[in-house]
Amino acid sequence: PEEATEEDMRAAALQYVRKVSGFRAPAAHNREVFDRAVDEITAATAKLLNGLEIRGASRGA
Repeated sequence: PEEATEEDMRAAALQYVRKVSGFRAPAAHNREVFDRAVDEITAATAKLLNGLEIRGASRGA
């Protein structure tokens, strides 16, 4: 499978945070917590993907 880029992971995290928060763009007073959530979800996604073991597939092929 094609590896997700940092940009892919960040876009998915942003979509997730928008969906669960109900806000497409947060108000100024919510910006920090919104952005932090996107950062944390991006990092969790990278950790997940880096930890997966894909059997029967060669990486980068």
